[in-house]
Amino acid sequence: MSILGLKKKQPKTFKVKVTTMDAEMEFSCEVKWKGKDLFDLVCRTVGLRETWFFGLRYMVKDTYAWLKPDKRVLDQEVPKDSPITFHFLAKFFPEKVEEELVQEITQHLFFLQVKKQILDEEIFCSPEASVLLASYAVQAKYGDYDPNFHKPGFLAQDELLPKTVLMQYQMTADMWEEKITAWYAEHRGIARDEAEMEYLKIAQDLEMYGVSYFDITQNKRDTDLLLGVDAQGLHIYSPNSKLTPNKSFPWSGIRNISYSEKEFTIKPLDKKKDVFKFYSSQLRVNKLILQLCIGNHDLFMRRRKVDSIEVQQMKAQAKEEKARKKMERQILAREKQMREEAERAKEEMERRLFQLQDEARLANEALLRSEETADLLAEKAQIAEEEAKLLAHKAAEAEQERQRLEVTAMKTKEEKRLMEQKMREAEQLAVKLVEQSERRLKEADHLKQDLTEAKDAERRAKQKLLEITKTTYPLIAAYSAPPAPPAPPEAAEFAYEATSSRLDFKDSDMKRLSMEIERERLEYMEKSKHLQDQLKELKSEIESLKLEEQQQQQQQQQQQQASMYGLHGDARAYIPEPVYIPHSNRNSAYMSQMAFFEEV
Repeated sequence: MSILGLKKKQPKTFKVKVTTMDAEMEFSCEVKWKGKDLFDLVCRTVGLRETWFFGLRYMVKDTYAWLKPDKRVLDQEVPKDSPITFHFLAKFFPEKVEEELVQEITQHLFFLQVKKQILDEEIFCSPEASVLLASYAVQAKYGDYDPNFHKPGFLAQDELLPKTVLMQYQMTADMWEEKITAWYAEHRGIARDEAEMEYLKIAQDLEMYGVSYFDITQNKRDTDLLLGVDAQGLHIYSPNSKLTPNKSFPWSGIRNISYSEKEFTIKPLDKKKDVFKFYSSQLRVNKLILQLCIGNHDLFMRRRKVDSIEVQQMKAQAKEEKARKKMERQILAREKQMREEAERAKEEMERRLFQLQDEARLANEALLRSEETADLLAEKAQIAEEEAKLLAHKAAEAEQERQRLEVTAMKTKEEKRLMEQKMREAEQLAVKLVEQSERRLKEADHLKQDLTEAKDAERRAKQKLLEITKTTYPLIAAYSAPPAPPAPPEAAEFAYEATSSRLDFKDSDMKRLSMEIERERLEYMEKSKHLQDQLKELKSEIESLKLEEQQQQQQQQQQQQASMYGLHGDARAYIPEPVYIPHSNRNSAYMSQMAFFEEV
């Protein structure tokens, strides 16, 4: 077995995966391919002709690097994975996007990359600018705003604002969507490429747009500076501020840039100015910085020269393409407008047709209702004739009833007059009884007072008589007269009876007086009871009169209703007006009597 047979066979190709901003591609590359071969393959696949802005980036340990075009792919410090992963990204940024970006695919790739850098906060953006940029991003993705299609919540799955902006204000997702939609509605009629270009025109004015930052030191001990490389030149920043540079070196003012290991030297064009030196952490970083400086400086000088024939052809083709697309959009807009007008006319015709159909249906229904109404009116006319006959008959009856009521009213007037006379007599009698009761009441009070005084006098006389009998009489008899013989018992008893008869004289008078008062009270009570009976009879008669008046009023109301239904002839009956009967005198007399009886 020969030694050549033991040698392992080397593969002729290797796998590569290239990730763009919106796609992933895999290629099988030959071992001898240089970086330019792979880069050209990717550009042809994407359809990109403005290749000078882009490059293939890969990761090396803790930093990144760009694939060199003039060196074999496998000879560079690419990852040893299979497939090898590269990112197709913009390496250099234009100064004025509207003038330098020609192809639509170039604009689209720049739009996607800048949008991602803003959302990842690699480029600082204020909240107001973030909302405006988000509205252009929505216009590029969804087209013109249509409230019937774009309902609330249609942006819930889209990432449109940086997290710092969302956390800066206490606003809900619906509130942010409402603000973005308000701007989005104003972009109506803007095509996708135009919306992306407007996005880039706003983004290119941001301070961190297109700047690549590197940590540097001005001497070997300090690490407190940042180097920024962009399309304008080199800038020196403080570590905590990437927005405003402390010092800037524009490309037009730089004479030479060189590095020696970790030391980097910038020589100004003005020899009077000092040479600026700084140090980087790695030699690889210095190589990357120099590579970016050379590329940006070349593009800076290229922009200030006449465009090459290739670029002129590209711009002419792009101009024609834009004009063609603009024409197509105008034609499409006219067709869309005509279609919308046709649809509106169709909707108007359909609406008019439905309206006419509704009017025809309503007319048919009205015709049917009019026929039914005519039949109903004929029936009502027949019923009205019958009712007229019936009402004429009722009118005659009402006339007879009116005449009867007139006679009854005359009788009622006479009865009313008699009742009023009786009431007046009763009231007069009640007044007399009240006066008599008051007089009797006064006499009874005087008699009571005399009776009380008589009883008091009798009591005092009895007491005095007893005192005299017990004390004075025995003494006078003992001293002034000789002792008499004892009196017989019959004489003593006679003397006591004489004394008692004199004492009981006033008692008999008081009893007689009390009996007379009681008799007069009973007589007065009988008269009062008789008067109450008379008052009750008057009250019952008044109630009967009221009932008759109510019946007459009901009859009058019935006659009025009959007259409303078209009674012919005057069938009005005379209804006597109700007479108010005063009760004040009668009530006052009755109350006085009751008070007198209760007191007695």
